[in-house]
Amino acid sequence: MASVRKARYVVGIDLGTTHSAMGFSPIGKKAIEIFRVPQLVAPGEVAELPLLPSTVYLPAEGELPAGATRLPWGDEPPYVVGELARRLGSKVPGRLVASAKSWLSNAGVDRTAAILPWGAPDDVPRLSPVEASARILAHMRAAWDAAHPANPLAAQEVILTVPASFDEVARELTVEATRRAGLPRARLLEEPQAAFYDFILQHEEGLADAIGDARLALVVDVGGGTTDLTLVQLSPRPSGPPALERIAVGDHLVLGGDNMDVTLARHVEAKLGAKLDAAQWSALVQASRQAKEALLSGQGPAEYGISVLGRGTKLLGGGLSYKLEASEAAGILLDGFLPKTARDELPARKGRVALTELGLPFASDPGISRHVNAFLRRHAQAAAMTGARMADGLPRPDVLLLNGGVFNAPAVTKRLGEVFEGWFPGDPVPLLSHASLDLAVARGATYYGLVRRGLGVRIAGGSPRAYFVAVEGKGGHRAALCVAPRGMEEGSALEVESRTFELVVGQPVTFPLYSSSADRSDAVGDVVDLDDELEPLPPLHTVLRVGEAEAGAKPAAGRERTEAVRLGSGLTEIGTLELSLRTVEPPERRWRLEFSLRGEGGGAAVAPIDQLPKRFEEARDLVERVFGKTAQAVDAKEIKNVWRSLEKILGARDGWSSAVNRELWGVVFGGAQKRRRSADHERVWFQLAGFCLRPGFGAPLDRWRASELWKIFQQGVQYTTEKANWSEWWILWRRVAGGLDEGEQRQILEWVRPWLKPPEGRFPAKPRGPKAEGLDEMVRLLVSLERLPASDKVEAGRWILHRMEGGRASWWPLGRLGARQPFYGSAHDVVPQQTASDWVERLLPLDWKKAEGASFAAAQLARATGDRSRDLSEELRGKVASKLAAAGAPEGWSRMVREVTELDVQDEMRVFGDTLPAGLRLIPSAA
Repeated sequence: MASVRKARYVVGIDLGTTHSAMGFSPIGKKAIEIFRVPQLVAPGEVAELPLLPSTVYLPAEGELPAGATRLPWGDEPPYVVGELARRLGSKVPGRLVASAKSWLSNAGVDRTAAILPWGAPDDVPRLSPVEASARILAHMRAAWDAAHPANPLAAQEVILTVPASFDEVARELTVEATRRAGLPRARLLEEPQAAFYDFILQHEEGLADAIGDARLALVVDVGGGTTDLTLVQLSPRPSGPPALERIAVGDHLVLGGDNMDVTLARHVEAKLGAKLDAAQWSALVQASRQAKEALLSGQGPAEYGISVLGRGTKLLGGGLSYKLEASEAAGILLDGFLPKTARDELPARKGRVALTELGLPFASDPGISRHVNAFLRRHAQAAAMTGARMADGLPRPDVLLLNGGVFNAPAVTKRLGEVFEGWFPGDPVPLLSHASLDLAVARGATYYGLVRRGLGVRIAGGSPRAYFVAVEGKGGHRAALCVAPRGMEEGSALEVESRTFELVVGQPVTFPLYSSSADRSDAVGDVVDLDDELEPLPPLHTVLRVGEAEAGAKPAAGRERTEAVRLGSGLTEIGTLELSLRTVEPPERRWRLEFSLRGEGGGAAVAPIDQLPKRFEEARDLVERVFGKTAQAVDAKEIKNVWRSLEKILGARDGWSSAVNRELWGVVFGGAQKRRRSADHERVWFQLAGFCLRPGFGAPLDRWRASELWKIFQQGVQYTTEKANWSEWWILWRRVAGGLDEGEQRQILEWVRPWLKPPEGRFPAKPRGPKAEGLDEMVRLLVSLERLPASDKVEAGRWILHRMEGGRASWWPLGRLGARQPFYGSAHDVVPQQTASDWVERLLPLDWKKAEGASFAAAQLARATGDRSRDLSEELRGKVASKLAAAGAPEGWSRMVREVTELDVQDEMRVFGDTLPAGLRLIPSAA
């Protein structure tokens, strides 16, 4: 690959939620143009357009004629990107991947898993948010390469924009998407900065005159998926353009055009008078987006007709449609998203709005006005230092720069001006002019590439956030150590010299990471209180490994090899944060800390000693006496009474904290090989290992603990004639199932399949070897494997229903297997709506007062999530809720079927089938 230093062009790419665009300029001169992207606009028909819709369509086999997806550069992919994808998706929304960029910042799901299109039918292939973004970028790269064969895009200086509010994980995932697209050296730039760079570009010759006396600019960037807020300080110079510095950025808000589309769709649905299914709802959202763009354009029609197709070819309800008036749409959107608010009105803190309508964690308060107010107040100190005037603690920006497609609507721009007029009566905040909202970010990104080469006016500022890792403060209270200060410049590196960490070689280490965009002056090495101002991020982790040659003398028996290390930070050339460890003693070695990208929880790497009970060492000695390396004279009664003895020392087991459980698990696992001393040893070891690691996640390093425990799975049960040991074996894996990955859970499925699958012939084949006992616990384990794909769960459901024909078993497993809201898994793996509905129909004729577990199973199968791709019909949920009430079930069960609610502690334990460690509450995934 050619070096970036030999690049001929600077290319700016705006990878937008709704549309993407490319700007470019020859290096060495400011001649910025927009690259018109060739794309399919009809089957087999290509046009060059300035905007590329950020959509990927996955056609069914035979849906498009041969050659329909052929592109000018010769590719004929089995998918469509761009305008044709958008058009096809408006007709068949279940095959359209849209808003992939918003999913990159959704920490509630595995963003590397194939989950899009969200809620699509089983026969539709799926893409991960990263892969969908990569395909859009790959299309742009291929289009560029076809037009510039001597200067491929990978060899140019590429600037890719991201929301300023993207956290480090979302940025890392964006970088991964660029790598997959064949652009391994793209640099990141925040979108509000790119928009401001475009303003500079348009007024460079007279920038001082364009800004006037303004000293503080507020950039309000409302895109398709996010709202970004940025403050830029404007400082005049004796000569030349003013000095510019970004002094604040806002927190992540999933609030933008997508939310507006959903709000309009809800309004239209209510007017249609029918509850739409997931496919119809997706079509309505697409139609609402088109209506919004047409009605608010300023020159659009007075009304826009919206029709919804039924499940066949007829219109819903025999031809229902709705004409949405422009004034009606404006009122809904302006009052909902840009309300005129009081000067002291801040965002409401209540249940999340539209949380799962599109599968995305939308902001709880849709009022952009209130979020702007909160942002300005949070950064009042920084604003005051620019000379900004204050009104009851609210700083007044001198000028506004608007960006994002929603501001193409004159009514929206006018309303935001009215909001500021209400806050600062008689002192309106002027708007900075712009040339094109749709293309500003791509042009600005290109200009930034030229600025990096000395052409143009630079916006200073460095990192918009400070970063911290959790440490133990004085007196054992929670504290945080600053490892990267706010304002850290690109390409710089720092090291925390004030603190040395002692880490065990060969074992994973995790650093709980936090960030803050607030006005702070913390320096590297400062220790601050870990308060609500610090936002948690996925933890950083690594494993310190050294080769035999480096390790030197082996540690004495029973002792662990440790290394003294220091923590360093750097802001890479591509704009991402990088943290690493360096050994204090020679020879110097370094380890890069990597982000946990799949939403694993944070917390302290090792429990501070004061979190453990004073008598914990007695408990450790007791376990080591039974499972220690040296066999001791321990009789069978003492082994059987291990639990009773531990509870005398530590208190009732259900009250043990996560810290106690995990610390005790380490002692138990240390004696794994000694569990074979007797059947009692084995049974008690299974009990302790599972109990102390339940539910397999929620504490730092749980994934590592689960992977270590998994190593004994193939060893199986030693005392195979002991039925109690078999039962405890299955319970062990059920308790820790949440810590196992999909591959490990699939191995369990294959192991239990021969024992649980109904016989298909006269003599069903069973595996060789000892007979597995404990079929009831085997079933409970099976239904706890939430990372299995939905198809496997549907098959397992058939096995369970076959077992229920005798009427003796509990219905609890069916509810656990088909639950609408997973306990720990991803919602894209739940069984289909129709399957869950069929299972509920099997439950309805039963007497729920007599059929064990039937009422709770029905509540789980019919539970409301707000996600139309998962929720059962209102009619069926109504039947379940009524029967729950008639059966005398707890009131909360009926409520969870009728509306979106969170489980209480007791119901969490019913779902899990066990108690949870004290202090551990589950936070449901956002999707």
